[in-house]
Amino acid sequence: MSSKATETKTRKSTKQDAYEQPDFYAVDDLLTEEHKLVRSAIRDFVKREISPCIEDWAQRAHFPYEIVKKFGDIGAFGPTIPQQYGGGGLDYISYGILMQEIERGDSGMRSTASVQGSLVMYPIYKFGSEEQRNKYLPKLASGEWLGCFGLTEPDHGSNPSGMVTNFKDMGDHYLLNGAKMWISNSPKADVAVVWAKNEAGRIHGLIVERGMPGFTTPETHGKWSLRASTTGELVFDNVKVPKENLLPGKNGLGAPMMCLDSARYGIAWGAIGAAMDCYDSARRYAKERIQFGKPIGSFQLIQKKLAEMLTEITKAQLVNWRLGVLMNEGKATTAQISLAKRDNIRIALDVAREARQIHGGMGITGEYPIMRHMMNLESVVTYEGTHDIHLLILGNHITGIAAFS
Repeated sequence: MSSKATETKTRKSTKQDAYEQPDFYAVDDLLTEEHKLVRSAIRDFVKREISPCIEDWAQRAHFPYEIVKKFGDIGAFGPTIPQQYGGGGLDYISYGILMQEIERGDSGMRSTASVQGSLVMYPIYKFGSEEQRNKYLPKLASGEWLGCFGLTEPDHGSNPSGMVTNFKDMGDHYLLNGAKMWISNSPKADVAVVWAKNEAGRIHGLIVERGMPGFTTPETHGKWSLRASTTGELVFDNVKVPKENLLPGKNGLGAPMMCLDSARYGIAWGAIGAAMDCYDSARRYAKERIQFGKPIGSFQLIQKKLAEMLTEITKAQLVNWRLGVLMNEGKATTAQISLAKRDNIRIALDVAREARQIHGGMGITGEYPIMRHMMNLESVVTYEGTHDIHLLILGNHITGIAAFS
């Protein structure tokens, strides 16, 4: 092996992943045996495949592409998609648990999984033809293919309806032009679900495959956040897209918004996974770190921080469970999902910052997961709808007046 290969080989940490999930209100009693089996399997996977390597991946801004197939093998892609298409056929609480456990390991790893399931597989299943479902979903579910979701543009983030990416009907194909930005998975994606306007200005979804002439995916470098996730652009320069690649089931802005609802639901669970990891690390550190001749956990201010962290996590656990029930019943609204996404990330950021204080100087090192979670959550609070946009979605629901249109 060359010296360069030796340098870039993943270095596994020898530190044991001793994570214990807080469950102060016995939320476990609300879960089925299937939910607990799903959690046990994905928790073991995270401890085995992610925890030993994640600090090294994040330090090197390295996306471990081999994790894609492993996610497919464990059933992390499209868990709510029917089994006939390669999905897990599970309910939304199982999906939430999967996202919580994966983000407990790392937000970038959860982004990889939730984009694949909620933003690529979901629209193909929900809006695609039977031929499209059979062609794409099994390969995406297994991890043979990686997908991405093209909505955000350089000049249109919170206002996706202003998109300029467009396609024209050329008779036997469509001609696609434009660009998308801040796209998770794009540099390695085999398939992109792209949202673009037709000549009448109506938004449609198209499936674009790697290898189509004029389609490129430049990688975004220099990120301080989601460093173990791969992010890039989607550039379309007169890309010929076969007509059979148009998603026929739904058009208009409501179609990608439905996908975002599914993804935001998963984020609400995932963010609390990161919060739980920070809390658990801070709790153990507070009992082990000695100052003034005794553990810092014996001091009132440290106990106050831990008590407030546990209180906020417990509230979020209950919100997630109830939202999961509503999702299973088909009753969850966009506003309800927005509340959970926005507030759970706020909670996770607050917990991460307090945990960093408890860890002192050690909190900024890769010896503990705190700073990595904190940096990751600064992306999570922005993508899939910013903190402020979700406040306005709630405000619109409360007043009936849209403040952003």
